[in-house]
Amino acid sequence: MSYENKILQMKKMLGKKTETKQEKPAFIKPDVPNYIGKWQQAGLTLVENDFGVLFKRVVTYPLTYRHGHYELQELFDAIGLWEQSEEHPYAVTSDETLVFFDTETTGLKGVGTHIFLLGFLETDGEEFTLTQYVLADPSNEAALLFESKLWQRTATIVSYNGKSFDWPQLETRWTLNQAYIPKLRQQKQIDLLHSTKRLWKNDLGKMKLTTIEQEKLGFQRVGDIPGFLAPIIYLDAVKSGQADALMKVLHHNEWDLLSLVTLYIHSTQLLFQKEISDSAITYTNIGKWYNDLKQKNTGINVLTTVTEHFDITDTGLAHFYLAMEQKRACQYEQAAKSLIKALPAIDIPFQIRAYEQLAIIAEHHLRDYEEAKVYTQTGLQLISSHEKWSSLQKEKQFSKWEKRLHRITNKLNK
Repeated sequence: MSYENKILQMKKMLGKKTETKQEKPAFIKPDVPNYIGKWQQAGLTLVENDFGVLFKRVVTYPLTYRHGHYELQELFDAIGLWEQSEEHPYAVTSDETLVFFDTETTGLKGVGTHIFLLGFLETDGEEFTLTQYVLADPSNEAALLFESKLWQRTATIVSYNGKSFDWPQLETRWTLNQAYIPKLRQQKQIDLLHSTKRLWKNDLGKMKLTTIEQEKLGFQRVGDIPGFLAPIIYLDAVKSGQADALMKVLHHNEWDLLSLVTLYIHSTQLLFQKEISDSAITYTNIGKWYNDLKQKNTGINVLTTVTEHFDITDTGLAHFYLAMEQKRACQYEQAAKSLIKALPAIDIPFQIRAYEQLAIIAEHHLRDYEEAKVYTQTGLQLISSHEKWSSLQKEKQFSKWEKRLHRITNKLNK
């Protein structure tokens, strides 16, 4: 072998990295808390696995169990509706395993925040089962996470702010224990908080789940604890060994999960039903939502229904959003009529937008420059009188609108 070939062979050998399989470090089981007997007496079941101990509570409900306005079995009807529909954030199929999910934590954020309660509610078609896993103490966290089986199952997770809070918190805790437990499996997420905001924006003042329960779901909690007390109660239960107050936290979590099922049912019925059962604002939000999802025909039908079934004072935004879709469909005269109907019932920012669209339609599509000039001048007056805009905002608007006025005036002079 030549000298050059020997050098090349040596380089190849040096370039190879020795691959060594990294084994997980040995796990040292934490001590068993001395209060397990007291927690069992309170109604919790002790569970032991390779990573320590935790507590568990299981409750089953018949399909006919009623929570507020709805029986739990109406979930199947909701799923059936989605199987026949276009793509939507709520859409699921009967083949998916729906798991309603909620947690309770010792804080809102940070590495020191632990999840002390994992709550799951699901159905096998014969009944609904609530399963709650309770952290025995922070040293037994790996046992809690492992027992949840989220490392091996695939499901569609339905939550309330879970996509932004509960699941990221779970990922954080899982990452801190990844040296010992299997990798967390990612799941499809349906976050009912995001869609609730779409449904009841400008209709409900607060989007707390308890508010939705009272205003929309027909459920009133009796004897519930405020959510902010849950971390204090848990930490006190670990310190004192007494779990009576902790059981109230579990009931709070139980109501949360039951309400997620009925909220999903109620929201689905709102999105599909033809009979009017909510406010003009709600149905206007639904129409706009469908439009944003590019389901134009459905959106236009909903908005048209709003304009036909509610008083003109309640349908300003419906007329406005309908006009936007009519304009996109090149129905310029209809769009202008809808905008004019919207004007008396919308606030100043929307009025400014409406006059802008009227000016655009009149100038570029209907070639009515006199009308375009009137709409532009009216828009400028509104901008000047709008008290909530800063001087900088007004200056930007004035610049844009005065250019339009100048252009239209030149067209009139020609």
